[in-house]
Amino acid sequence: MKPVIPILVAGLALSPVAAAAQGTRLLRQPTVSATQIAFEYGGDLWIVAREGGEARRLTSTPAVEADPQLSPDGRWLAFTSNRSGNNDVYVMPVEGGDPRRLTWHPGNDGARGWSPDGKLVLFSSNRGTAPAAYARLYTVPAEGGVERLLPAPMAIGGGYSPDGKRLVYDRVSRWDSEFRNYRGGQNTPLTILDPATFEEIRLPNERTADTQPAWVGNTIFFLSDRDYAVNVWAFDIGKTGVRQ
Repeated sequence: MKPVIPILVAGLALSPVAAAAQGTRLLRQPTVSATQIAFEYGGDLWIVAREGGEARRLTSTPAVEADPQLSPDGRWLAFTSNRSGNNDVYVMPVEGGDPRRLTWHPGNDGARGWSPDGKLVLFSSNRGTAPAAYARLYTVPAEGGVERLLPAPMAIGGGYSPDGKRLVYDRVSRWDSEFRNYRGGQNTPLTILDPATFEEIRLPNERTADTQPAWVGNTIFFLSDRDYAVNVWAFDIGKTGVRQ
């Protein structure tokens, strides 16, 4: 009877019921433009129309591609890849094609967004922070060029205001982002920075995990577990409180 077992297993794996049960899982890190959604799945990048439909694969390598960031005009996709043996930032057309490498430092670089005019890619890096490594924010021209350090002292992620004059950022990376209801020292307030004056405004925070800020109009939206479950919250510029 032993030869029958692999045949039965193979038959089950190929059956329509098994295929339907498998489904599509672990779609992560969505980024949205006016017409498309890009995301990471299985270590590669995919893109699909906002109204839904068949997703199109943009990368297919043995490396890990992650952190997709669509440009403001929706024509370009910045992302992180270790295809050269180190995490660096790349950019490619949304139609597909050969990516252009933007960073070359041996530190870990990760794509975080774009300037509102689409000329600069925002990324985080732990370069130049020895002996204890921590992340800071940099920009690099989307066409390639010199990386420039932003004045935020510590920052793992963030985004620009619509006019590009200010920046909201998350200071510290978390060793376990899924730690439910963690209230320790890795939780720090989201911070608004004016790079011209170095003025900072910290959003209300009582050791809650406030992450992934996005600045839309006069409102900063972010994820927070301040009600002991992760939900979307908002901070309206010029006001003092937050709302769920």
